[in-house]
Amino acid sequence: MFGARCARLVLRRCSSSVPSAKSIVAPRLLPIREALEVQDPTGHDVKIQGWVRSVRSQKGVLFLHVSDGSSLEYLQVVGDPRLESRTLTFGSSVEVRGKLVKSPHKGQEVELAAEDIRVVGPCDVLAFPLKYKVHHSLDYLRELPHVRCRSNVLGALLRVRSEATAAIHSYFKENGYTHIHTPIITANDCEGAGEVFKLKPANEEQTPGEENHFFNIPAFLTVSGQLHLEVMSGAFTKVFTFGPTFRADNSRTRRHLAEFYMVEAELFFVDTLQDIMQVIEDIFKTVTDRVVSNCPQDAALFHKRIAPGHEAKLEKMLKNPFITMSYTEAIEILERSRQEFTYKPAWGQDLQSEHEKYLVRHCGDIPVFVYDYPYDLKPFYMRDNEDGPRRTVAAVDLLVPEVGELFGGSLREDRVDFLQSRLRRLMLEDTYQWYVELRQFGSTPHGGFGMGFERYLQCILGVQNIKDVIPFPRFPHSCVL
Repeated sequence: MFGARCARLVLRRCSSSVPSAKSIVAPRLLPIREALEVQDPTGHDVKIQGWVRSVRSQKGVLFLHVSDGSSLEYLQVVGDPRLESRTLTFGSSVEVRGKLVKSPHKGQEVELAAEDIRVVGPCDVLAFPLKYKVHHSLDYLRELPHVRCRSNVLGALLRVRSEATAAIHSYFKENGYTHIHTPIITANDCEGAGEVFKLKPANEEQTPGEENHFFNIPAFLTVSGQLHLEVMSGAFTKVFTFGPTFRADNSRTRRHLAEFYMVEAELFFVDTLQDIMQVIEDIFKTVTDRVVSNCPQDAALFHKRIAPGHEAKLEKMLKNPFITMSYTEAIEILERSRQEFTYKPAWGQDLQSEHEKYLVRHCGDIPVFVYDYPYDLKPFYMRDNEDGPRRTVAAVDLLVPEVGELFGGSLREDRVDFLQSRLRRLMLEDTYQWYVELRQFGSTPHGGFGMGFERYLQCILGVQNIKDVIPFPRFPHSCVL
């Protein structure tokens, strides 16, 4: 009996010395951005996952730089050279376990003392199109849509793009707007320019001499969510949408894409253009301030390497009130200028990109609101100013440095007789009967605006080509991936 009691005692002691499954604490998976911000790193058992940006062995120590996309900065990993393997190369994906420690090296506060390095996915270094310590040009990266996100500059762009998206949604939410998901497939051409992509099923069989429609009527990819936002006029006072739009514009300039993102808003019980301009200026400054504050290193990469000196221009835009001038005043400034324009400015003609950029330079690189455009230049939904002898509508564009037009907006025509008269002249009365009815069912004075999201990114980062601020650019003769 005594022997049995001793055996039970030894067993209890042995079992108590072995940690249970519940007592084993696994290293915490930590994004690299958070790891770099740890104030007192000593003793933190962590795991990181990411991609190797460099590998080198020096005097018995293995050094890795690992990035996971959460930050422009990489985390330095130090370890025993015996942890190195043949597949641990530039570009390979890894999982590293170890302890965060204070770094003795300048320029970094924290490093990871590796206890285990596991190569998750090897990388063929010779075939990999991005090379170590090479600053690849934006033109070169544009040819590699499947891997360009792994470059520093595109990684920074995508973080800025993500932050700007969140900041725009936050701005509208904080200011009482309701987010509306407007359709991508539509029967309306909001802009009326005919630059639409027509839809039909790939397997649709068509009888000779007869056109069949999946929806019984022609359908297109949307060029704007504005008209659908206006449908909300009987239920909400402020609405917005943020999504993809499409233009079949056969243009390969640095300012145009076939697929791009638009931020659009509609405000009801609004009867002056000044109300619209105030919101436009506020959203530009508020969102930009948040983006620069939350992505300082990413923005700095563009301002130093891609567009030197642009930081000062951006600061000027944020600190100064925007300038306003009428379209008529703008034409007079252009006509008085000594610059040779490709397109001669004249009242009644649309402003070209060269005109827009000149006007902004003329105003000291401060954004400029140009308002009251010629009646015949603008779509049917813009409010007639009933002025003369030159007839105008209550429309406004915001012009910014390097880009030109960034925002476009207007008061909408809320008077039934004016709207019907114009639709009749354009032979669109049947197509937009529903739009007229909105004015008969408790309509209010209202207006709104749209902002090209990619042009906004060009503006704040100083990027010259719009194809470099979107992950997968679509333009004439190019739809890669």
